[in-house]
Order: sequence, then structure tokens, then C-alpha cells
Amino acid sequence: MPAQSAAALAVNPLDASSLLSAFGALGIAVVMFAETGLLIGFFLPGDSLLFTAGLLARSGAHSGPHLDLAQVLAASVAGALAGAQAGYVLGRRGGRALLTRSRSRKLHEGAERAEELLGRYGHARAIVLARFVPVVRTVLNPLAGALGVAPRTFALWQVAGGLVWTVGLVLGGYALGSAVPNVDRYLLPLVGAVVAVSLLPVALEVLRGRRRRAVLTPEPRSEDPRSPEGRPAPAPSAGQEP
Repeated sequence: MPAQSAAALAVNPLDASSLLSAFGALGIAVVMFAETGLLIGFFLPGDSLLFTAGLLARSGAHSGPHLDLAQVLAASVAGALAGAQAGYVLGRRGGRALLTRSRSRKLHEGAERAEELLGRYGHARAIVLARFVPVVRTVLNPLAGALGVAPRTFALWQVAGGLVWTVGLVLGGYALGSAVPNVDRYLLPLVGAVVAVSLLPVALEVLRGRRRRAVLTPEPRSEDPRSPEGRPAPAPSAGQEP
């Protein structure tokens, strides 16, 4: 078996460096499409893949494969935009049945957060913000189609959000790789930091949701069985029958 085929079989889909070593820029496009357009791609490393690809596109010696920056940008943008649009079309045709068939708890939680984003921020802001939240960016596109978001509105704002997300992360990795010598030594901590930052909006939304529920939930009153209002019955005054 050729070495390249063996490497493809041994690739770890959860590891950005492994994906890039096996498939290069083509792998970026495929992962972006699957993560943003197909519900089965919610587990793929979108943020870390874009950032790592930017690091590996810098000039100079490094341990990973050398990638061309223009190819990385083109593959990232094409995969992310095409995937989001495909997810939207699937949502319009399949509706919520696409989500209800899944047994993944993460997907259902992501759908709840995506619907909350659409309700709180409106269609335009929610479509852009969802690009930066893992899992949510996977389910919001079909959910937007199922909820009847206008095709022109969705197309406009998914392109805007997709460009900011993909180009921003790729160029961020490229700039850091050019500025820090031997940045390969810190690749794993850097990728971990990118993943942590990408999960921060999810943590903030969960915290805000808990605070809102705590404020809206009334405190239980301790009721006294001696009085229907929950207060002790008044003692009879002098001269009154008990």
C-alpha cells in the first residue's frame, strides 16, 4: 500500500495536525463543509483546524506539512460557505426531523442554544455569532431553514460570518507563526487555547441562562396548615367564641 494511502487510513479526524498532514488544503474544505453543513460533523475540530492551518502556512522550517496560504484561505472559505448553505437547504426540506432523529445530547443542546440565539439577537446577528460557537454553528444552519429564515437574509449573513470566522482564524495563526520563532513547540497549548476560547461563549450562555432561571423562579413560601394564606390564624379576642 502506498505511504500516502496508509497515512490517510491512520488519520485522526479529531486532530487538526493529523488531518492537515494527510489531506492538506483539500481536507480543510471537506472538514469545513461537514462541520457547518452536515449534522454528523459537529465533533470535527473547526476552530483548531483553521488556526493550525494558518500556522503551517507560514514560511520557514517547521515539523508539519507546508501549506500555501492562498490555498488554505480559499479552501476554508469555500468549505464553510458551501457547508452552511447546504445545511440551510437541508433544513428547509427536512425541517426539524433532521434534529429529532439524532440521539446526540450535544446536538440537541446546540439546537436549543441556536434557537435561543435566533430569538434573542435576531436572524442577522445570530447567524454571524453562531460561527464562533462549536456545535451551534453546525445546527443553526438547518434550524434556520426549518424556521423559515428568508433565503436572502441567511445567505447574506452566513457569508459575512463565514468570512470573518475562517479568514480571521487562519490569518491569526499565520501571524503568530510568523512572529514567534519555533512556534511548533507550543502548538498543542496554542490549539488548546483556541478551543477554550471558542467554548467561552457556550459557557457564558449557560451561566446567563442559569442566572435568568434563578431570577424568574419564585421562592417557595412556607405555608402554615393553620391558615389558608400560609400565616398563623389570629387568636380570638376576649369575649369571642374560640
